[in-house]
Amino acid sequence: MLEPEATIICVDCGGRCHLLTHPREGGVWLPGEVVAYRCEDCRDRWDLVLPDDDQPEGDDNWI
Repeated sequence: MLEPEATIICVDCGGRCHLLTHPREGGVWLPGEVVAYRCEDCRDRWDLVLPDDDQPEGDDNWI
């Protein structure tokens, strides 16, 4: 089942970014959905696209 990480590492400052986006009704996440994170240290926001199962590893998921 596809699910974004609860936290990621901020590429700007190295701090922890927490998931802001909530799942759709029923807790479902879909490939191609945009999820947002906010860094607790520098307050930057990061928007990422959830990968498709068919997407080759290493493809860029940043918007």
